[in-house]
Amino acid sequence: MEWKPAQFDVSYPPDLVLTNNLDVDPDFADNFARCARWCADGSSFLVQCENRSFQLFNIFFLPKQLEGTQLSAQHKRTFSQSSAVVNFAWYPGASSNNAPAYCFVASVRDCPVKLLDASDGRLRASYPIIDHRERFIAPHSLAFNLTADKLYCGFEDAIEIFDIQQPGEGDRLPTTPSKKSKDGLKGIISSIAFSSSYDYYAIGSLTPSSQAMDNIALYSESNQAAIMPLKFNPIKPHILYAAFRRHDAIYAWDLRSDTSVPVQVFKTAPGPRKTRTNQKIEFDIDYAGRWLSVGDQDGCVSMFDLEDSDELDVIGCVAFHPLRSNLLSISGSRHFDEDIREGDSDSSDEDSTDQESDSESQNITAVSTRRPLPYVKDSSLKLWSFEPTRIVQHA
Repeated sequence: MEWKPAQFDVSYPPDLVLTNNLDVDPDFADNFARCARWCADGSSFLVQCENRSFQLFNIFFLPKQLEGTQLSAQHKRTFSQSSAVVNFAWYPGASSNNAPAYCFVASVRDCPVKLLDASDGRLRASYPIIDHRERFIAPHSLAFNLTADKLYCGFEDAIEIFDIQQPGEGDRLPTTPSKKSKDGLKGIISSIAFSSSYDYYAIGSLTPSSQAMDNIALYSESNQAAIMPLKFNPIKPHILYAAFRRHDAIYAWDLRSDTSVPVQVFKTAPGPRKTRTNQKIEFDIDYAGRWLSVGDQDGCVSMFDLEDSDELDVIGCVAFHPLRSNLLSISGSRHFDEDIREGDSDSSDEDSTDQESDSESQNITAVSTRRPLPYVKDSSLKLWSFEPTRIVQHA
């Protein structure tokens, strides 16, 4: 049976078909989702959370005859980690119906890269990256090659390449000759993307580009901002897309011609906030290479045609379902109340009574060094339907 890509009807707004919340953590009230990704067959999605954990959700597509109950999402399991989670990636072909392939890799601070079983969270294998001080390095980017036998991990000034079948230390590929050299790609390798043509892969760095230095490079298998995600078009592997930190646009280059100027620029609608967020905001491209979707700081999701919302918080990640006309969006970020002032004069006076033995101590003002605790406005997971056959609701 011939596979046909899902069709997205964007002539009118999508239907919000499902809203879920994260599983409650009694020790971390202001938990929120940082990133979510579908497994290969779309039977489940994995959420990276602020409270140093992963939450796995199974999604069920019920028969269409049962109107109103076509979709159901269930929190399956929580995988707590020992330290902050930096990044993660599903194993290619991961499916809840295929136990050997149902796994993912996770980058956790001060730990080796972990290959975790998605069914129960057990450790299958570890891939250590060790610096010159014999400390573990947590890579900022993770990517499998197209044959799924190599794992590429990007960190400062280098990429570590592991053989999946042989856990242990990998082969290091420096992206710059030395710390003092101006050649190559310098800084933290923040994103790795493989082209479907099998010929090359692209890497991006957090170091801002300049006239003397670039921050995107192509390896065999001119924006002044830090590179965030990189993606190739699934149908047109010569088109590379990149987003930049504190920029409200996504840029596209045709690698067959001059790459000094992008061939397309996708800008989101201007919002009320002038200061752009430092939060990593990811975009996604559907499997047919037709639609590009991205969230923004103002809580909106934008859809761009590559051929020619009631969100209350930052849309940190969007992900197309691999087989259906659905888009998953996750929201949430750290917020600090500017009206709350840390430091209380009464408590400061009490703390300084023991130091008032001489006249000079009376001029000393104690200042609290406590940091304000962040809070979350919205930490929901939402699934949107772009089915051409959906019923249009008119106001």
